[in-house]
Amino acid sequence: MTEPAVRCTELSHSFGATRAVDGVDLEIHAGEVFGLLGPNGAGKTTTLRMITTLLPTSPGHITVFGVDVARRRMAVRRLIGYVPQQLSADGALTGRENVALFARLFDVPRARRAPQVGSALELVGLTDDADRTAKTYSGGMIRRLELAQALVSSPRLLILDEPTIGLDPVARSSVWERISEIRAATGMTVLVTTHYMDEAEQYCDRVALMHTGRIRALGTPADLEAGLGPESTLDDVFRAVTGNRLQSEEGGIRSVRATRRTARRLG
Repeated sequence: MTEPAVRCTELSHSFGATRAVDGVDLEIHAGEVFGLLGPNGAGKTTTLRMITTLLPTSPGHITVFGVDVARRRMAVRRLIGYVPQQLSADGALTGRENVALFARLFDVPRARRAPQVGSALELVGLTDDADRTAKTYSGGMIRRLELAQALVSSPRLLILDEPTIGLDPVARSSVWERISEIRAATGMTVLVTTHYMDEAEQYCDRVALMHTGRIRALGTPADLEAGLGPESTLDDVFRAVTGNRLQSEEGGIRSVRATRRTARRLG
């Protein structure tokens, strides 16, 4: 039996008296594009931060390709590429310098750094612009640069937290085309959060909808839509699961401000 890319068991996390993640059980298959959906405050980003070792996993348990996140954090980090909501590229550096910096952070051997930096830039279509400073890039190019930063260590699991936030429709399509091409070429697993239901419907093999810290629905977009009724969309499933209620568990006003800053800088 193939080891799942990610397995979460009874995963929980609280910020003070607020339970952001509440007993999540989840398995993500190796090689699939998996969408973690839900309103602001559902617990998505907190879940990602536990998977990426940035938050403690107790109570609960997570493995990434069979490696225990709590016990072997550095080993897990070598398996993961992570693109957070907040911008991670430095506008004063060139595209190549940004990716090279991440190669050093991920401890890519010195002899392999230059080839892997070049390969990552090629994968996202930035070879011709690699020696321009990042501050001259468009929003879509910045997101592709951040993909290159995450890919330079050849991760088995690529985690993307709102990768197309603040982008226009053309730039959104460009980012997703690159993600799809990379996944097809490498077979890597992709875990993504997005508020764009059309993206999840088109690109995700399976999705989970979170609400108030729990998984409320799980399946392929087509199966979830069919379960709701004829001619239903993933937007309809989202509304049915969340009840159109806004939550504030995950980050509150700080999260909103950070998201708006990211959207303005990419816009």
